[in-house]
Amino acid sequence: MDVRTLYLKDLSFFGCTYQPRHVFENLVSYIERDELKPLVSAQYVLQNITQAQQAFIAKKFIGKLVLLP
Repeated sequence: MDVRTLYLKDLSFFGCTYQPRHVFENLVSYIERDELKPLVSAQYVLQNITQAQQAFIAKKFIGKLVLLP
């Protein structure tokens, strides 16, 4: 989104990145019980960080890119 749209049209934008502790604890418990699994698009070893960065910039993936140490 172009931020100029917000101020030129006198719009308001509301958001929140904070969640109570119990929300995170519930999320972790879902993952531990295999009820929730992240979608991993690709994994890259650290030596291939350049390829991982190129994939990230290209934005042609769905899910997460994982960088392995």
